[in-house]
Amino acid sequence: MTVLTPSFGPDFELCADLNRSVLQFSPSHVRHQIIVPRRDMPLFERLAGPRTEIRCEADLLPGGFVKSPIGNYTINVRRPIPPVRGWILQQVIKLAAVAQVDADVALMVDSDIEFVRPFTPATFVRDGVVRFYGLPGAVHDELPRHVMWHRGARRLLGLPPTTTPMTDYVSSLLAWDPAIVRSLLARVEQTTGRRWTSAIAAQLHFSEWTLYGVYVDEVLGAPANSFASDSSLCHALWGTVPLDDTTVGDWVDAMSPDDVAIMISAKTHTTFAVRRAASAAARVSRPGRLV
Repeated sequence: MTVLTPSFGPDFELCADLNRSVLQFSPSHVRHQIIVPRRDMPLFERLAGPRTEIRCEADLLPGGFVKSPIGNYTINVRRPIPPVRGWILQQVIKLAAVAQVDADVALMVDSDIEFVRPFTPATFVRDGVVRFYGLPGAVHDELPRHVMWHRGARRLLGLPPTTTPMTDYVSSLLAWDPAIVRSLLARVEQTTGRRWTSAIAAQLHFSEWTLYGVYVDEVLGAPANSFASDSSLCHALWGTVPLDDTTVGDWVDAMSPDDVAIMISAKTHTTFAVRRAASAAARVSRPGRLV
């Protein structure tokens, strides 16, 4: 299993805490690959070690992707309009990184996640099938962005339109099968007649999680989705309201017994002191075990 984390300079301290938790709670054969912009390589190299690899995100992009001097955009010289927004570019990088992984499982983990209980590849694989997250019926018309992500995924995969409700495949901690990702990208190229990087980079509304989920559920079917669950294994705090000394205890107490990680969104602006108090409390509240 390889743990993959896209990050950048402002999230270095978060990523450093995540990296320590990966090394602490996973077996010695699990590797952590951190992908950052070239300008942040010297900073993140501090984390490099026998189990941690720091990669430059530019090495995962085609040569025709050129950084714009104005704004957070990248220009795909093969299809310059529209420019590639930063959020879309991160998803292209993530897909490219997983496609290159030489492992049975790629565990996608953002910098604001921290593991608090032991986990192994067996946590995410059953009978040779990688764990598949989906929350059936959770996408409805009051979630317009999710609906657009579904529509975009179906176009890229050559699937007919559908109607709500639809399954939500977006979560804070997700496992992917790299072999499935490679076949998914081949399907996008077959459907669109373009390189998958150009086809996806041209999207205005896109979710890599939704693309993978729709592909597994509606193109592959069983056995690829036979190990399905609506549990993310990660206790998450979204939104913009920070945790503080008076709320962190109740938040930790609400963890599910099967959660192996916590996610306190960077957008909450929760202080590092409270974050570390939360992770310390979570580590001792329900001790995990290797499975």
